[in-house]
Amino acid sequence: MAESTDCHKAQQDFPKVLILKPIPFINLVGEQYFASNKFTFVEAYDSSLPLHQFLSTHSPSIKAILSSVGAPPITSDILHLLPEVGLVVTTSVGLNQVDLLECRRRGIKVANAGSIFSDDVADFAVGLLIDVLRKVSASDGYVRKGLWATKGDYPLGSKLGGKRIGIVGLGNIGFAVAKRLEAFRCSISYNSRKRKPHVSYPFYESVCELAANCDVLVICCELTDHTHHMINKEVLSALGKEGVIVNIGRGAIINEKEMVQCLVQGEIAGAGLDVFENEPDVPLELFAMDNVVLSPHVAVFTPESFLDLRDLVVGNLEAFFSNKPLLSKFGDW
Repeated sequence: MAESTDCHKAQQDFPKVLILKPIPFINLVGEQYFASNKFTFVEAYDSSLPLHQFLSTHSPSIKAILSSVGAPPITSDILHLLPEVGLVVTTSVGLNQVDLLECRRRGIKVANAGSIFSDDVADFAVGLLIDVLRKVSASDGYVRKGLWATKGDYPLGSKLGGKRIGIVGLGNIGFAVAKRLEAFRCSISYNSRKRKPHVSYPFYESVCELAANCDVLVICCELTDHTHHMINKEVLSALGKEGVIVNIGRGAIINEKEMVQCLVQGEIAGAGLDVFENEPDVPLELFAMDNVVLSPHVAVFTPESFLDLRDLVVGNLEAFFSNKPLLSKFGDW
């Protein structure tokens, strides 16, 4: 009993890592696998106190924040209440939920998921594309409804081999998608913040020009002020009536209303969508479209990637509290 009390007291003395909202992958992996002798979690969502009061109360002991997609954004207001914070760790690759300018101003280090999800997301992107082109989900539904026997063969899909693929965002994920599609003899071109000197793929400064020279657009970039609604009616019209769009980035990169309109009017051929602008709400028009494949923002999620992410999150936090270099770091401040 005394040993248990001593252990609890020792944990109380550990520096605190703030969690604002339950993080699904911690529950799936098991919170016991995040135990450390370097830090302990403090969970704002378990408190009956208003958030600002909770943060003010625990401010002296909170040294880091663990954030995830769907959690409250890490704003300048929150960071103002937590002057001792020196690290923000996210469970995502994208950082649109973190005020990076404020972190830079305060000298707060930021660590994201790095390339942990790259292979899984790239696999999923190719899966969505094959599904849309070859009508896998649509023909599955056709057979399950008994329509094959009553109405005959299902309309044929289109082959993937030889398609012209435009990658929007040639980072870790975009490059992994490109390498996979090269195996299908697809020709690859890309749009990114800047030309990548280490790749030979054709580069387009304009995403609209990229779309005009491709059969498929695969959205792999981060959501920023610059990329918000970057894929609009003009880009989709350039992609054309035979064009397909796949989005495994963030929903708001596409102007969803204009995309739905283009699909309804047949101005593009189809879409494979893992992300949406107002998750978990999905435009109802998409439900009736056999040329659209939908998934609930799961491209990054496999049991294997969760275990890898656990190692990275704990490793980054322990490195920070041991004054060692982070395993994955965003930015150079």
